[in-house]
Parts: sequence; C-alpha cells; structure tokens
Amino acid sequence: MSPTAVTIRSLTESDLPAAIAVQAAVYPGPLLEEPEAFASRLHLPQSYCLAAVCDGRLIAYLLAHGWPSKNPPALDAVLSPARQSEVLYIHDLAVAPFGRGLRLGQRLLQRAFELAVRDKLTDAELIAVEGAAPYWRRLGFIEPEVPDSLRRKVTAYGKGARWMARALPLCGSPWSGERTLPGSSGSD
Repeated sequence: MSPTAVTIRSLTESDLPAAIAVQAAVYPGPLLEEPEAFASRLHLPQSYCLAAVCDGRLIAYLLAHGWPSKNPPALDAVLSPARQSEVLYIHDLAVAPFGRGLRLGQRLLQRAFELAVRDKLTDAELIAVEGAAPYWRRLGFIEPEVPDSLRRKVTAYGKGARWMARALPLCGSPWSGERTLPGSSGSD
C-alpha cells in the first residue's frame, strides 16, 4: 500500500463500524469505547475527527476536537456540544496493523493541526496511553507538570498514562519550529 494512495478526510458516522474494529485491534479492553462515545465527538462544533482511507477501507482514524484546557473528558464519555473550546484535544489516534509504517498518524495530526489553527486554537493536549508517550514526544509533545485537579483524570486512563501538550504550529511544518507552551522550556 502506497502512502500516496491514502486519502485523509472527515470521519463520519458511516465509518464507525470500521473505526470500532480498528480500535479493537489496537487497544486493550479497558480502553475500548462504545459507538455512542465515538459518534458524540463527530457532532461537536469544533470536531477534527479524521479518517485515513485506502481503496474505500478505513485504515486509521483520529478522534480530536476543541475542548476546555486541562479538562480531558472521561474515557467512554458521550460528549455534549455545549463546551467552550480552548485547545485541540486529541482523544484517540489508531492505525490498523496493516496500515503501520505509512506515517498515517502524522498525516492525520497534520491535517487536524491545520484545521485547529484555522479555527484559532493555539495548543493541543492529550493523554498518552499504553506506552505511547515516546511517539508523542517525537511529534513535539511534552509532559508539563500535572496539576492535582488533573491527576485523577489522567490515572483513569490506565497505568502509565501521561498528560501531554504542545503548541500548535502557526505555519510551516508541524514537526519543526514549534512555539513554546507558556510556562515550559520546550524540552522534556
């Protein structure tokens, strides 16, 4: 499969069965979410949920949306559109095993970053799970200090979960020339 044969587009409700199958292939049981939780993210005012598709087949997805800063939604929560967006919250990025090695995660994130910057968001936040923090670090995320008010929410995502954040690129490559988050040195 060639990376150029992959199309990045909005994730739709018709993609949910395939997205749920990808989720089940890459995450352990405690991190699996119900279709209603997936679908609720598609309908938020600032939804940046994306699909990577090749030959009509979903091979990766990104669940991302505008959200209040330092306030990640609970795992498997059905979200209400009545929230004020302060950051791009990256809830989930999953690539099917047969789609690995094609930089699909980077492509999905780059498009989400572009859309979020267009909508005047300046920072991104996420909870890294299942040992994924090194991947996110390579994409410019850092592990800022976790306030006590946030610690319990992060630990609910499992042992080893990490709170991570980064400034969104204002222009150019999302992987170089990053702005620094307020209160951070920009390094790990």
